[in-house]
Amino acid sequence: MIIIACVDDNMGMMFNRRRQSQDRVLREHILEATKDSKLWMNHYSVKQFSENNAPQINVDDNFMSEAGDGEYCFVEDCDVTPYLRWAEKIILYRWNRRYPADQTFSVDLAEGGWKLVHTEDFAGSSHDKITEEIYTR
Repeated sequence: MIIIACVDDNMGMMFNRRRQSQDRVLREHILEATKDSKLWMNHYSVKQFSENNAPQINVDDNFMSEAGDGEYCFVEDCDVTPYLRWAEKIILYRWNRRYPADQTFSVDLAEGGWKLVHTEDFAGSSHDKITEEIYTR
C-alpha cells in the first residue's frame, strides 16, 4: 500500500478530533495521482471529497486492512504504525506551518529506513505552498 498523509511542521495531523487543514487543490492533486488505482479512506475522510466524483475512492473504516499492493490509503485520523510492514511508499503533504495538534503522524522516517526520493512544491487553494514528499524504503 501507499500511505498518503497531510502534516504540519511538527508532523501534526489532527487537533480536537478535526483535521488541521484542508485544501481543494491538494484534493485534486491526490485524485489525479491515484486515478489509475484504488484510493482507500474512512468515512471521516471521504467527507472532504464529497464534491468530487472519483470512481477510485473506496470507503471502509478498516481501509488500511483492505488496501492491496500499489493501492493508496489517505490517512487523517488513525495510526499507520500497525500497517507499516505492508507500506511500499509514504507520501506526505506538508502544510509548511505549525498548527496545534493532538494527533501526529507516528512514523519515524529516519528510524524506519525510509528514504526521501522526491520533493515538489505547489500552490494550493488555501496555502501558498504545499510540499509533496515521497519516501520509499
